[in-house]
Amino acid sequence: MLDDDALGMNARISRRDFVNGVAVAVGALGAGVPALGAARAGGLIPQDETYPPSRTGMRGSHPGSFEMAHALRDGQKPGDAQDTGETYDLVIVGGGLSGLAAAHFYRKAVGPQARILILDNHDDFGGHAKRNEYVVDGKSIVINGGTLNIESPERYNKWAQAILDDLGIDLERYKVTNGANSRLYAGLGLRRGYFFEKERWGKDQLVVADPAQRGMRGPRFGADFLARTPLSPKARADMVRLLAPDQPDYLAGMDVTAKKAFLAGTSLQDYYTKTVGLDAQAMWFFMTMGRASFCVGADATPALFGWVQGYPGFSGLGLGEVPDGLFADLHGGHHGRQREGKESIHFPDGNATLARLLVAALVPGATPARTQEDMATARIDYAALDRPANPVRIRLSSLVLNVSHDGDAASASSATVRYGKDGKLQSVRAKAVLLACWNEVIPHIMPELPAAQKEALRYGTKGPLVYTNVVLRNWRAFHKLGVSNFYCPTMFHDTVALTEAASLGGVTHAQGPDEPIALHLTQFPAEPGLPRRDQHKVGRARLLATSFETFERETRQQLLRLLGPGGFDPARDIAAITVNRWPHGYSYTYNSLTDPVEWVYAQSPTRPCVIGRQPHGLVAIANADAAASPHTDAAFEEAHRAVSEIVERQTFPFVPRVQPG
Repeated sequence: MLDDDALGMNARISRRDFVNGVAVAVGALGAGVPALGAARAGGLIPQDETYPPSRTGMRGSHPGSFEMAHALRDGQKPGDAQDTGETYDLVIVGGGLSGLAAAHFYRKAVGPQARILILDNHDDFGGHAKRNEYVVDGKSIVINGGTLNIESPERYNKWAQAILDDLGIDLERYKVTNGANSRLYAGLGLRRGYFFEKERWGKDQLVVADPAQRGMRGPRFGADFLARTPLSPKARADMVRLLAPDQPDYLAGMDVTAKKAFLAGTSLQDYYTKTVGLDAQAMWFFMTMGRASFCVGADATPALFGWVQGYPGFSGLGLGEVPDGLFADLHGGHHGRQREGKESIHFPDGNATLARLLVAALVPGATPARTQEDMATARIDYAALDRPANPVRIRLSSLVLNVSHDGDAASASSATVRYGKDGKLQSVRAKAVLLACWNEVIPHIMPELPAAQKEALRYGTKGPLVYTNVVLRNWRAFHKLGVSNFYCPTMFHDTVALTEAASLGGVTHAQGPDEPIALHLTQFPAEPGLPRRDQHKVGRARLLATSFETFERETRQQLLRLLGPGGFDPARDIAAITVNRWPHGYSYTYNSLTDPVEWVYAQSPTRPCVIGRQPHGLVAIANADAAASPHTDAAFEEAHRAVSEIVERQTFPFVPRVQPG
């Protein structure tokens, strides 16, 4: 194992602060509250320390953004808050896509004169839709720090589509612009690499996919590919059998209904190993199936989801075809229920472009940029976000600790919102409050909610994940190895990939291996073998306990193992590292292994997300969590529903405002 100098850990570009990504100690809330954002994780020297998208090191849920919330969770009570004297028509808790969209919908409904305050605990807006910016050897590089895709835009309902239309998003124009980029890596002869690590297979071995192979849901592994792997003869034979076009009926004797019920209650791992008889070695290829949807692997993903998504081993069961668009209009309808849509589209910085366009519409003085192309290189004036003259104010590094009605919820005319900022507890009043924050935190900040509603809000345990972005001075090693991305499911990061080639406005993607480029690495912390929600809890604790220094060292070591044979030198070639840590990542989507089947495959009113999102007095609840779906359109749809509830109550104030129970 190389020492820190050889890995580049001690290079001048590295700097680690005392906090270093580990949770800082928090005193009594309201008595010496730490200033949010003051505890910054260490990392590589950023381009502009004062500009949030340019900060490196530990980002996502960065140090200083969550410690007070954890103290509240653990029983500490907020102290007295200083009244700012501010009153707003609407206070929105959460400046992610749902919160920003809610402000947009509210202004459309009641007029641009509405006074709105958006409070967010992070030092940047966008929620999970964050942006990482770099300048390396004179080249500007941007990449998503979280939410990536406009997924299945053809299935957006009218309210989600309205956001795209209002912002001037033109996906067809973007696709035309990036036509050549879509063929860039293939044109250079780069394919997927499967990295068999020595700890599991005896030696490190890279096996590059066959030219026509596009993954398990496209053309299948050929005999030549399997012959080059370190799989045992039995595992190879089992893979050939699994991938054969003519499949047996592994559930013979069951009718179709019974087969689907069995698959809904059986994990993909158990189906492959116990029902199909797949050798355990061959499961290596399917370990991550489900991670991108549920933040868990094949051990906690229903086999029925494998059938829906077109994985091998199901064609002989006689299950018929999955209707295209099944459940397409159901909240949360993309994860676990239906095939993915025809396409997913993302800008170089993912859906941060959407967040930035929403901010430009809400606070025009923050940037002159107005188009998707403008946003590629636009610089946001963060000082302009919270000016008193703004009809809409966005107040960052402000963690909401308490929301309560000023009197009885059924008759109150205002509510008080208390939050921590700059080491102090402050409060504002609101004629209405929209909670667009993580739903599982709502019971802690609003104890007055009915017990059944708080229990429902706590149910959805968000899936932890990490997007580590590494900027390289060149990508010659990828080119030499003939690889654009690596599958390495049991290593520190389970995927390592060149960022999808995408250009927008003044941001152009690298066209050749001598240019700087960003890598996108993923990790889904989990504990296989446990129920899914427990896997999330264990993974979250592990993630929060991992320092940036550990992330950096593990990242450098893994890249050296993958790319070293291609001439890669981590001390020389790495220009920047950003760890986008999301302990509360994907919204919880229902899973038929552990949740009632009707929650997954029907629009059941008993789903916790439905019970949890009910309005209470002057307070409405949004966020993608309220749809039990981590998709961007769900965030927009929930924002519209919550705003509609507020506007309806204000229009007809004599209607009871507190839901039964």
